[in-house]
Amino acid sequence: MNREDYNNAVSDFSDAVYRFLLKKTKDEDTARDLVQETYEKLWINKNKVNPEKVKSYIFTTAYHSFIDFVRRNKRFTDIDEQKMDKHSHNEQYSDLHEILNMAIDKLPDVQKSVILLRDYEGYSYLEIAEITGLTESQVKVYIYRGRKFLQQFIGKMEMVI
Repeated sequence: MNREDYNNAVSDFSDAVYRFLLKKTKDEDTARDLVQETYEKLWINKNKVNPEKVKSYIFTTAYHSFIDFVRRNKRFTDIDEQKMDKHSHNEQYSDLHEILNMAIDKLPDVQKSVILLRDYEGYSYLEIAEITGLTESQVKVYIYRGRKFLQQFIGKMEMVI
């Protein structure tokens, strides 16, 4: 990877990486710091990265930087500790986007990551598995559980409309 490839990677993917990290951290400064850390790691390893696979490398690095951030701040939640049946929404409200964001915020970190990578960024199951270090079947299970939780949280469409 040369300087031009690196600059293209920054211009092509920095916004998407920032959105992904902002959804995960809910803090603009932290998301910016993690994006900067991601691109710093890309620059350090630029000779080892294949320019054709730079998008996968960037999102993998961003995901792992987020995990490191969470571990440093000791806010990591295990999926088995999460009681998802306690979360629900049954108020009359018409802003589906806001309700969906509230529901996504309640997901465990692993489910949130795979849902965001699949539904917001459009990655395949295999690509998500490579990024997160999970198996493809684990990714499918986490996406299923996350979507099931979102469906239960949002409830009936009459409550939203």
